[in-house]
Amino acid sequence: MLYHCFGDKRTSPDSSNGARVDYFLAVQAFNRIVETGSFVKAATQMDLHPNAVTKLVQALEAHLRVKLLNRTTRRVTLTNEGGVYYEQMSRVLDRWLEVEAEIALTQSAPKGKVRIDMGTTIATLLVIPALPDFHARYPQVQIDIGASDRTADLASENIDCVIRGGVLQDSSLIARRLGSLPFVTCATPAYLAKHGVPSHPGELEDGHALVRYFFPGSRRQNNLEFIKGDEHVAVQGHYVVAVNDSNAYLAAGLAGLGVIHTLRFMAQRYIDAGTFVPVLQDWQAEPNPLSVVYMPNRHLSVRVRAFVDWLVDHFAAHPHVLP
Repeated sequence: MLYHCFGDKRTSPDSSNGARVDYFLAVQAFNRIVETGSFVKAATQMDLHPNAVTKLVQALEAHLRVKLLNRTTRRVTLTNEGGVYYEQMSRVLDRWLEVEAEIALTQSAPKGKVRIDMGTTIATLLVIPALPDFHARYPQVQIDIGASDRTADLASENIDCVIRGGVLQDSSLIARRLGSLPFVTCATPAYLAKHGVPSHPGELEDGHALVRYFFPGSRRQNNLEFIKGDEHVAVQGHYVVAVNDSNAYLAAGLAGLGVIHTLRFMAQRYIDAGTFVPVLQDWQAEPNPLSVVYMPNRHLSVRVRAFVDWLVDHFAAHPHVLP
C-alpha cells in the first residue's frame, strides 16, 4: 500500500540499523536507475552520491522482501518482480508529483532550469528569437538548449524534453504536436543559369547536382520525394557534397554546389533576398510533422510544463508552421 511504503512523512524505520529511510526517494532512485540503466547516472541526475542511491535501493528491496534489480559490473536489469514494480510505481510516482506540481503552480511562479534539445536551425530561427516573450512571462526559468542535428537520449542525458521532426520511431514517448513544416526546393540563380531550371523532379536525375543531407550517427540520407496530383516521384540524383548539419546544408546550397530540398523556414530569408530561387513549385513534398517529446514516466515539473505550453502556443502562431 502507498501509505505503508512511504510512511507518515515518506520515511520508515530501517530494520537493519534503526535509521529512517525515505521510501519516496528510494522509489524515485529505483525508477531513475531503470530509465538510465545506471546507478551512477541516476545518482548524478538526483544530485546524490552513488553509495546513497545503492543504499536506497537496498532498503527498498529489504522493505518489499524481493529483489528488484540484477546488478553486474556492466549492466543493470530488472527482475520479474522489478518489472512489475516499476510499471506500477512509475504511474503512482508520476501522478504523485503531478498533483504536487499542480498545487505548487497555484502557490508560486515557475522557476528553475529546463533542459531541452532541438535541431540547430529550429533553435536559431524558430525558438531562440521568441525566447524574450517566454522570459517576460517566466523570468525565473532558465532554459538550457542543446542545439544539434543528432538525436538525443532523454533518459541517459537527463533532458526534460526534445523537439523532433518527422514520424516518431519510439512509440513509448509522449508527444505534443507543434505543427508541420513545409518543404521547398531551390538553388542559386548562378546555378540555374548554368544547369537550367527543372520543370519535373525526374530532371534532377540527369544534368543536375544535388546537395544531400545525411543524418548524424546513421549516415542515412534524406529522401527527396515529390507529389503532384496522383503522381509520386522519388529522386536519388547525383551529389557533389553531402553534409550532416542543417547550417552546412544551407551553406552548400548558397555556394552553388547544387539543388537543395529543405524546410521552407530555413530558406525563406534567402528566397526573399533573391539568393535562392524556388523550383518545382507545382510539386509538393509531405510537410514534416514537428512535436515536443518527453518520457511518459518523466514528471513534467511546473517550469517544464510552462515551457511546453509556451512552445505549443508559439508554433501555432508562427507563419512558417502549418497546423
